Amino acid sequence: MQLPDAETLCRQLAAQMRPHVTPDTVLVGIHTGGVWLAERLQQELGLSHPPGAIDVSFYRDDYGARGLHPQPQRTEIPFAVEGAPVIIVDDVLYTGRTTRAALNELFDFGRPARVELAVLVDRGDRELPIAARYCALTLPEPLPASQNLQLEREEDGTLTLRLIDA
Repeated sequence: MQLPDAETLCRQLAAQMRPHVTPDTVLVGIHTGGVWLAERLQQELGLSHPPGAIDVSFYRDDYGARGLHPQPQRTEIPFAVEGAPVIIVDDVLYTGRTTRAALNELFDFGRPARVELAVLVDRGDRELPIAARYCALTLPEPLPASQNLQLEREEDGTLTLRLIDA
């Protein structure tokens, strides 16, 4: 499968979002790819608030089965969530379970005015009724469960999409 350029997808995602963001909109990226994407979108959209970063490891409904991620990250929300328009940012939308966990954790920080979801790629095969408001690429057919899409950040800061066998 030929994957599109992640940098181009990022610009397309920002263009979709631009007419809908306001100066008080805040971004929260899901570790790790969503954090990198949120940082890039914050720059592209000229938002004044630095993006937040969230690690959903302890909020996942499959925590008992999967255990703790080998390298849990720190959740940092550098703004007031209460009453803010929030866009959760993730690199790849798949089952919807990560997004559900992010919502649960986000509400521990306050009650936002609204919450939207922005993703670089929607790979299909949802298990929960979750949909992205902003999406740069929807795959025409779901990937097999044995394959993962992963966003990586190169040393120069360039974002790259990779297809990895699980």
